[in-house]
Amino acid sequence: MALLAGRNHDDTIISEHIPRPADLPGIRPSRPSNLRQRILVVEDDPAIRRLSTHGLTCSGYQVDAAEDGAVAWVAIQHENYDLIVTDNSMPKMTGVDLLQALHEAHLKLPVIMATSSVPQDELNRHPWLKIESTLLKPYSFDELLAKVKDVLYAANHGAQESAPPPNWQGQPLPHRLQL
Repeated sequence: MALLAGRNHDDTIISEHIPRPADLPGIRPSRPSNLRQRILVVEDDPAIRRLSTHGLTCSGYQVDAAEDGAVAWVAIQHENYDLIVTDNSMPKMTGVDLLQALHEAHLKLPVIMATSSVPQDELNRHPWLKIESTLLKPYSFDELLAKVKDVLYAANHGAQESAPPPNWQGQPLPHRLQL
């Protein structure tokens, strides 16, 4: 099941589990899914969110998306993730606020902060807020994918489970997406 999360017309957070093709009777996935590597993409820009989610899904990862930190926090309450890729400057709840919520809940999830400016002052004031890697906008999908692979590999200490997804050919996507 995929988790779709967003906001209702009255600005309340809503979430809904949608069956993935592999969850529906009689439908088999076209490629093996990598159940051990689930990623949450948190981005308020719909185009970047859509491109990141699509590219990571096509690279063999299970990916959910959230439009801001508050929606992401709801998703984290319902699902288990191996990695969070988040922007910082978002409405409702920033990426740093999301890191703070993770810390307060004693959740240790690797985080890539993909943002136009790293909130270094806030991170220095709160050294317990950890990000494994940063990615400055604009970035290419190849750069995002490389960071994802590196962080997942490091998070699993090089364990066999963090091998590239089964359909990864070691080749960049045919077109260079700028996010």
